[in-house]
Amino acid sequence: MSLENYSPQIQEKIAETRKIVCDLHAELPRWELVVWTAGNVSQRVVVGDEPSHDDLFVIKPSGVRYDQLTPESMVVCNIKGELIDGDRSPSSDTAAHAYVYENMPEVGGVVHTHSTYATAWAARGEEVPCVLTMMADEFGGPVPIGPFAVIGDDSIGRGIVETLKGHRSPAVLMQNHGPFTIGKDGEAAVKAATMVEEVARTVHIASQLGELIPIPQEKIDSLYNRYQNVYGQ
Repeated sequence: MSLENYSPQIQEKIAETRKIVCDLHAELPRWELVVWTAGNVSQRVVVGDEPSHDDLFVIKPSGVRYDQLTPESMVVCNIKGELIDGDRSPSSDTAAHAYVYENMPEVGGVVHTHSTYATAWAARGEEVPCVLTMMADEFGGPVPIGPFAVIGDDSIGRGIVETLKGHRSPAVLMQNHGPFTIGKDGEAAVKAATMVEEVARTVHIASQLGELIPIPQEKIDSLYNRYQNVYGQ
């Protein structure tokens, strides 16, 4: 199947999503979350009235430098991760993104980086404990560790879904690999990727200075509820 099989409305939505995903990739080097061509952003394109297995997603092409990305260079895949449109091969992490979209219909955006501090926690196989009000706000608790998995099939995606389904955190640190984040769209997932690196860095520095002070669970719950449901406009 190609884009010609989709309605003009869906083709227009895909074009808009390509522009959004291209622009969001510029945020990764801006916040020092990636080096060279590592890392990727994707966003779901809902084909019907609600998310389904008929959906598509837009993702970065593999091995292309960030300063060379254009909306037209973004590739389009179906929910199985199969290429639908694009002149280049999709990201090597496409199978992981596809598995998340297929099994978590509430997810509209996925991001993967190798940001330094978050990846350092992943290298230790250790969750980032919830010792900051910012963490309670954003993650509703610690940033969890996912299982070890390698690129090549949907193993990474399965680990992401198994860890984050039913979890308040939009971020998981895949052991020996790095952070993956999810959100209602690509922008929300990029924000989560930025915030997970910030808290990973801060908690690491704090741990070097002395004993960490955990936040009581009832305070975490209260902070999370306020931030998610009251804070902002």
